[in-house]
Amino acid sequence: MIFGFKSVQQAAALPFNDEDGRLRVLVVSSRRRGRWVIPKGWPRKHESLFDTAAREAAEEAGVGGVIGQDCIGRYGYEKRMRRGYPVACETFVFPLLVSHQDEDWPERKRRRRHWCDLADAVRLVDDADLARLLNRHLAEDGTALRALTDRHGPTNRLTCTQQLNLMHFPTGTQHHE
Repeated sequence: MIFGFKSVQQAAALPFNDEDGRLRVLVVSSRRRGRWVIPKGWPRKHESLFDTAAREAAEEAGVGGVIGQDCIGRYGYEKRMRRGYPVACETFVFPLLVSHQDEDWPERKRRRRHWCDLADAVRLVDDADLARLLNRHLAEDGTALRALTDRHGPTNRLTCTQQLNLMHFPTGTQHHE
C-alpha cells in the first residue's frame, strides 16, 4: 500500500555489471517524457516478479544475464495512464547481472540507454523514491548487487531474443537464488 490507498505491483530490473571492481548500472529513458528510469513493467499471468524484471530488461534495454530472485528494494510512484488517470504502483526491484547487451531489441527505437555508476544514477533518475533506493545501495557500496556477482561470476551469452523466447516456458526461464 502506498499513497494511502491500494497499489498495483510492478517489477523492475536494476541491470548492472561489476568489472574490475567498478560497479556500473544501466538506466533507460522513459517512452513518453524521456526521463531516466530502470526497466520495469506489469507481470503477466503466472509470471514471477523476478521473471517480469528480466523480461522488461530485455524488452526495454536489450540486456540479459542472471536475474536475482531476491528483491533488493521497492519504491512507489504514481503512473499516469494513457487516458490520464493515475495508478499507484509499488515496484519491486531485482538485480540483473548483465552478461550481454544487444544492439537490436524490442524497444530500441523508443528508448535510450545509459551506463553509469550508482552515484550518477542517483542524480539522473527523475523519481525521488527510486533515487533513495539507489542511494541506499550506493551507501552500502553495492553489497546486494555484488553478492549476485560473487555467486554467479561469468554468465552464459544468450541473446535477448533467445532469452525472451525461453521465458515463455517455465523450464527455460533463467533465474537464480
